Amino acid sequence: MISLDQPRLRYTAHLRPALGSTFQPTSFPDVGAARFSRAGGGDSLLVESVQSMANRLEATTWDRAERKPVTLVEALPYVRVHRGSNPEEYLTSSRQEAHRLASAFVRDSALDGQPMLEVIRDRLGLVKDTPLDYPRMARAILGLDPFCLLHGVFFSHRSWLGQPRFTRAISAVIEAHDVREVISGGRKADHVRHQLVEGEGGTSEGYGSIPFHRVEWTAGDITAMFVVDVDLLRSYGLGAGTTELLALLALWEIRTLLARGLRLRTACDLEVTEHPKDLPEQAELEARIGELVTAESIGMEPITVLWKG
Repeated sequence: MISLDQPRLRYTAHLRPALGSTFQPTSFPDVGAARFSRAGGGDSLLVESVQSMANRLEATTWDRAERKPVTLVEALPYVRVHRGSNPEEYLTSSRQEAHRLASAFVRDSALDGQPMLEVIRDRLGLVKDTPLDYPRMARAILGLDPFCLLHGVFFSHRSWLGQPRFTRAISAVIEAHDVREVISGGRKADHVRHQLVEGEGGTSEGYGSIPFHRVEWTAGDITAMFVVDVDLLRSYGLGAGTTELLALLALWEIRTLLARGLRLRTACDLEVTEHPKDLPEQAELEARIGELVTAESIGMEPITVLWKG
């Protein structure tokens, strides 16, 4: 039996490079690798940010090759965006867009001729001079795309009165501790043009042999940490069964992500050396999720909207 008695469920997995000893952490423009010192001392690195891990967890639910949800969650609603000038042409969905239901592609589409700005406004019950009703809004989101309740959505457009925001119920991050730099380099070789001549194209056009350097890292420990906020999900008043379903979907995402391995970048391929304690097995999660989808009558066909383009 899967217990959800805790207000927050916390899990930790220990990782190591799948090839060699080095890895490439996430990098930010004008900053580079996010290096920091913990209060207890020692150099550490942010290997994968909270926002990036949210994207990777969400991706476990989507079949990129088939452009549809994976079998386990295909019965749950979501918004598919097709091109208005060619209704058979699939463009994107609320499961793929960074802002989910608040995406510009969803917002600027129409459902049966009605603008989605109005559809979402009316379903959320956004009325002038009226407090935001989060349980009502959560029920509406449940019928549009329940994964927005797990990964968050911010209805920031001025037409959506009150600009309601649903924060993430699942968060994750990967950090490396006791880190050391690994300096290396290479050379981009040009086997055709051996000599650069002014006016005939140089390195800025991609010609010539160009040496380069790179910085990778080693670490004493690489740790992935996950938190599922069960209390936040309960606060939406969706009932015990639906709350359990959402929490178990979050646990399934964690289990699936770790089972697949974490190939974060070309030079950052990580494997699990120690799985989280108390995290239910995938088969157990899938069996219970299937029961709850049926019992809670949440399943429905995708909602297809037409984008103005």
